[in-house]
Amino acid sequence: MKATKNPMRPVAAWVRRQPPKMKAFLAVVAAMAALLFLKMVVEDHDNLFVAAEVVHVLGTCVLIYKLIKEKTCAGLSLKSQELTAIFLAVRLYCSVVMEYDIHTLLDTATLVTTLWVIYMIRFKLRSTYMEDKDNFGIHYVVIPCAVLSLLVHPSTSHHLFNRICWAFCVYLEAISVLPQLRLMQNIEIIEPFTAHYVFALGVARFLSCAHWVIQVFDTRGRLLTALGYGFWPSFVLLSEIVQTFILADFCYYYVKSLVGGQLVVRLPSGVV
Repeated sequence: MKATKNPMRPVAAWVRRQPPKMKAFLAVVAAMAALLFLKMVVEDHDNLFVAAEVVHVLGTCVLIYKLIKEKTCAGLSLKSQELTAIFLAVRLYCSVVMEYDIHTLLDTATLVTTLWVIYMIRFKLRSTYMEDKDNFGIHYVVIPCAVLSLLVHPSTSHHLFNRICWAFCVYLEAISVLPQLRLMQNIEIIEPFTAHYVFALGVARFLSCAHWVIQVFDTRGRLLTALGYGFWPSFVLLSEIVQTFILADFCYYYVKSLVGGQLVVRLPSGVV
């Protein structure tokens, strides 16, 4: 009996043969098609933001399963987990004092699971932690975000400190994955559970970005005005787009490996 051919393999092979500019064009077309699809099938676009947070929680649960089953944290960036815990803690504080809704509960769940991952890496599985590969300085991330939040933040009626905190967590979330990407670039071969987690982050980032972009179009730009005046509304949208594109390369190689039937993701040098 002949093995069933995967119909996606010829498509993947064709995409691989295309020049970089064509690949970039195809990626933009795919993103626009995905946005249009979400706009058509999702009635309440706020659900996209909830879905993004749920996917993030599920991705972290994949990490927990990896740590429990394999007893190793190889391939995981402690620095990215710590940056994630920081922006989640700040966002949770802002949610409690400014909104307190379903996002508060989801942020709490994500923060608790992230803190558990940090505990496991720091204390239980320290011997398997790739400290020499996890060499991205977090001060290159935290300090610029803190300075930018002092300069550009919401102009709402909330207390100034709360508005600065809100801006800080938005900026930090956008680039908190950089240490993880740097570590993966250093090792070049990513085992399945870590790859699933980072891909989940990519999906979560895309859903969050889709939420903002669709809302801006639906309100004909009034949403940006509702967020305040000055540079802040544009910076919110820019942050969402940046964090989506940061993970775009990895997601491409993840899907490529999945279509090719590979259990691990191989990253060419210089991808991240």
